[in-house]
Amino acid sequence: MPTVYDVPPSLCIHEVAAYLRENVHEVVPPEWGRFVKTGSNRERVPDDQGWWYVRSASVLRKIYISGPIGVSHLSILYGGRKRTGNHPADFAKGSRAVIRAVLQQLEKAGLVEGVSGKGRVLTKTGKSMVDRCATKLKKRIEKETPFLKVY
Repeated sequence: MPTVYDVPPSLCIHEVAAYLRENVHEVVPPEWGRFVKTGSNRERVPDDQGWWYVRSASVLRKIYISGPIGVSHLSILYGGRKRTGNHPADFAKGSRAVIRAVLQQLEKAGLVEGVSGKGRVLTKTGKSMVDRCATKLKKRIEKETPFLKVY
């Protein structure tokens, strides 16, 4: 059975995001989601209206690969260069409030659970959901491009 390691990350994230949008009703953008930046290194809010689902799917994939993982480590992974004006750029962490809210929604949906002192891990239902999306994606890729083999 294919896993997230067998499909391209960007395609896998968008497949899981589409599944979350349609089937998981606990994962919804909060009211403040339209106005918030995803980190202090960003200048504007995201242009994509469905960015909350993409971030949720990306967090699920990161937990799948690196779990158990906590909010602090995830904020480092979602950080980037912060332009500081006339001197060299610094590194800035991603928004921990966004990551925390996403994780709370994923816990409420039963896809993620907390491990005391270590962070969050995927539950069996979360892992099977991500694997099902990866399997569906791999079949679609092989059907569309039979000459291209996805490992």
